[in-house]
Amino acid sequence: MTRIAFCLLLLGLPSLVTAAEETTARIHYIANMGALIEQGEIRVLFDPLFQNDFDRYDPVPAEIEAALLAGTEPWDGIDAVFVSHYHEDHFDPATLLALLRAQSAVKLFAPEQAAAAIRELVADREDSVLERIYGLTLANGETAADVELGSLLVEAVRIPHAGWPTRHSDVENIVFRVTLDSHATVMHFGDADPVDEHYAGQAGHWRERHTHLAMPPYWFFLSGEGREILEHRIGPDHAIGMHVPTEVPDDPRSRPEELQGVDLFTKPGETRKIAVSK
Repeated sequence: MTRIAFCLLLLGLPSLVTAAEETTARIHYIANMGALIEQGEIRVLFDPLFQNDFDRYDPVPAEIEAALLAGTEPWDGIDAVFVSHYHEDHFDPATLLALLRAQSAVKLFAPEQAAAAIRELVADREDSVLERIYGLTLANGETAADVELGSLLVEAVRIPHAGWPTRHSDVENIVFRVTLDSHATVMHFGDADPVDEHYAGQAGHWRERHTHLAMPPYWFFLSGEGREILEHRIGPDHAIGMHVPTEVPDDPRSRPEELQGVDLFTKPGETRKIAVSK
């Protein structure tokens, strides 16, 4: 299958360290797998706008959606949006199209299934918004060739959706790795399957660039294999679990044992300050 590469001009993320020389970035948790990452004036969104929480996850807060569409600080000046896959608890084509129209500098990168769904809503084939929608077509386990543009490096690998091969085997789930200014790197997993066979064939890719912050779904911490992937395949400085059901308590002491020592996003609007040593 054709290897597709793409890129943009944005930000990466840090590691939780304290050092005399460091730069800082910040994550704003939206809901489910949604997050804003900002460093200085550079801002990137992952899986930010969806309309179905399946009565199991937190919905996107109305005030955050409104702020994104109005371009209100800190939800203004978005440079890029990354969509991991086309499921209703991660992506809504109409709302994403509204964001593209509201913030005219935004570029959107997504698997072709999601990109095509937005294009279908644009009646005018000459509409300039179409020039800012980039779709990826990758086979499972295939890596997109990395591309640099300005200060941003974007890389992508298609990893099967959780439940593979009996569930969601046709879903194009993309793990994005984004590096800012050859310095800070963040990885977003979407709904990746925590089975090592999906990652073993790309061992060189995972180790080619150090990841400062990983954003896996919380189920990676529920299995030994998922933890091994994070620790030994990806090796980030820090990981924050996302896609956390609402029944998981905010208080770590009240969570299942496997999640008590794990950093999780459980409340929309949470933020983390993350530092990367220079």
